[in-house]
Parts: sequence; C-alpha cells; structure tokens
Amino acid sequence: MSDALILSGRALRLSRRNVEAVLTSLMLPVMLMLLFVYLFGGAIEAGTAKYVTYVVPGLLLLCAGYGASVTAISVSHDMAGGIVDRLRSLDVSGAAVLAGHVAASVVRNAASTVVVLGVGLLVGFRPHASLADWVAAAAVLALFVTALSWFAAVIGLVARSPEGASGFTFFVMFLPYPSSAFVPVATMPGWVQGFAAHQPVTPVIETLRSLLLGTPAGAAPWQALAWCSGILAVSVVLSGVLFRRRAG
Repeated sequence: MSDALILSGRALRLSRRNVEAVLTSLMLPVMLMLLFVYLFGGAIEAGTAKYVTYVVPGLLLLCAGYGASVTAISVSHDMAGGIVDRLRSLDVSGAAVLAGHVAASVVRNAASTVVVLGVGLLVGFRPHASLADWVAAAAVLALFVTALSWFAAVIGLVARSPEGASGFTFFVMFLPYPSSAFVPVATMPGWVQGFAAHQPVTPVIETLRSLLLGTPAGAAPWQALAWCSGILAVSVVLSGVLFRRRAG
C-alpha cells in the first residue's frame, strides 16, 4: 500500500509536467458542453426544460474517458522507458505500479468532474439531489472511473508505444456518443438503440441522472454496478498477467 501511495504521487507529478494532456482532459468536456448547450441544444428535444440539465451527467462520463486515456499513455511510457526495471529491482510489485497510475487517474478525474459541474452550474444546470444522492452519485462515478482506469492500464500494457496506447483509447472515448449521454436512446435508429441500451456507459449515465435529477432509474443502477464490477475485476486480473509477461 505504501508503494502504491508513493507511485500515485509520482504519477500525479508526471501529470503536472504533461500540462497539455491535463488541460485537454479538463477543457474538452467543457467545450463540448458549451457546444451542445448553445449551438445544438435548441434543436434537441431531450424531455427536460433545459438541455444542459440532460447533458451534464453524460459529460461527466466523457471526462472519465479522456482522463483514462492519460492513464493508458502513462503506463505505456513506463513500460517502454525502463522505469519498471528500476522499480522491480527495488522489489516494488507490478500491482503497486499500476495502482499508482489508477489512483492518479481517479484524482485527475475528480478535478475534471468538479470543473465540469462548476461550468454546468454557471450555464444553468440545476440538480435536485439530497446529500445522500450526491454521495451515491460520487460513489457510482468513482467506481466507473476506477474500472475505466484499470481498463486503460490494460491498454497501456498491450500497446507497444505511447502513440499506440493513445490510438486504442479512441474506442473508450467514443462510447458516450452512441449512448444516452446527448440524446435519449429512443430517438436513435432502431439498429443503434440495441447497442446504445446495452453498452456500459448508458446505465451509468441513467443512474447519475436518477440521483441528480430525480428521474426514474429502473434497473440502471444494478446494470451499472454489474458493468463496472465486471470491467474492474477482469481488468485487474488481466493487467496482472500482462504486466508479468511484459516485465518478466
């Protein structure tokens, strides 16, 4: 645990040096929010009085996708740069190395979430959540970010270069678009609805909406928990296997 905490601090210091990537992960969701709210919002019927009320929960998950891409690139840098060999000579486990990157990702995503929520409140987002609802929403978002960050670590281990890791993360960042993030699933073509309704992002978004806005949740919370837990468990196990193969 102490190794993981130390390596988390290292990963955060590396993020501070990579200012461009951090600013992109912070500002791109904000720019997308302003784009959708002020340019497209008037033409989109989402069933809420203000489109910003509908779109903010989806943008929170978009933040997680961009933040996870930094994790994949950082892990790939470590594997290609020789730092892992130094750490293993100090008897630092692979789990601590990867956990440090994941913990740093959670911290970065927490910061980007605060920024997006702050801008959302400035442009008209008005949640109807109690303190318990806020805590539950934060827990759901943290679980999703943790699962996605471990999956990004797997991508960083699979990719042979940081550039390759960046390319692989495009799929993860694309997932919020064919979901309920920006428009209701029911408004999509039939052949898209099947994918949008049964991919991992949609139930997480609907769970956040139900907690922050008081909309009906249905089975979304259980589906979100199942998806996040499954992705997390598989990614942790797979990352351990891949790390031993790459560093062995």
